[in-house]
Amino acid sequence: MLAAKVYGKEDLRLVEVERPVLSKDSTEVIVKVKAAGICGSDNHIYHGENPFATLPRVIGHEFVGEVVEIGNKVSGLKVGDHVVIEPITYCGKCYACRQGMPNVCKELKVSGVHVDGGMQEYVKVDAKQAHIIDKKVPWTTAVLAEPYTIAGNATIRGKVELGKTVLIQGAGTIGQLILRMAKAKGASVMISDILDSRLEFATLNGADRVVNVLNEDLAEKLNEWTNHEGANVVIDAACTRKTFESCFAYASVAGAIVPLGMSAEPSQIAQKPIMQKQLTVYGSRLQAYQFAPVIKAIEEGILADDGIVTQTFSINDIQEAFNLINKEPEKVRKAVIIFE
Repeated sequence: MLAAKVYGKEDLRLVEVERPVLSKDSTEVIVKVKAAGICGSDNHIYHGENPFATLPRVIGHEFVGEVVEIGNKVSGLKVGDHVVIEPITYCGKCYACRQGMPNVCKELKVSGVHVDGGMQEYVKVDAKQAHIIDKKVPWTTAVLAEPYTIAGNATIRGKVELGKTVLIQGAGTIGQLILRMAKAKGASVMISDILDSRLEFATLNGADRVVNVLNEDLAEKLNEWTNHEGANVVIDAACTRKTFESCFAYASVAGAIVPLGMSAEPSQIAQKPIMQKQLTVYGSRLQAYQFAPVIKAIEEGILADDGIVTQTFSINDIQEAFNLINKEPEKVRKAVIIFE
């Protein structure tokens, strides 16, 4: 069967690999992959910039498909079910797991990063990773469940809720999904970026204020919007050193900061604003227990595609997809690989 595997920096190959086989007394299922989204972290792996990935690796952690085989110890799933795949496995016993944070388990493994992912025709996963989704949901919408869980985790970590003001730095795909999630939770949201096209889309998504930081002063606009209080929650979805450092100035007293970047480059952060405003910084990695509520919201139409998926490509054209993402990023919100 066909798989997309990264062997090194910008070395992406379509290769033939063995179709997975269920072992005796298995708790696993085999899923025929129908769609897989290309995430920014996949692009980081492609460029040799993801510090967690081991190579060579079949990439892809945003994937959905149809159950075609089930192990004899599996219950709750049947052949023909449409499923969204949760791309993490964890021990369930370590300190992080006991604290309800399996997403930072000491034995965490992520599909497409530590183990082979969903950019292949068939995948074998533990049954508990396969979450049923209504067959009425199109594959290109179902594939957004995983990135929506990232938005869900970020908003839960930052305690986003009714009545709070939220500043999102970065109106890329994850920024847009966080915007939708924050609005669904009743928050008021300002979002910033350097591209007017992204900000126009954010306005359509319900943003209360948008700011182009190339020609507007974000601090000034934030002060006008919040009457100099600052944002109760600041989420850095731009993930640069500059945006992370600025979060501490933009946060209100008793505010929360949620950085989503994975750079190992040190940042310069003064202690004074953290102490003076009693700020809390919440790390947010992947997701914890977000698939059930996100899938329910997708099935009920609360969370949707509505322009997030901008391009679809055959698995045979995956290199073209990466070329577009890297050469004309302003044209791509979410590119999805389709398996026939």
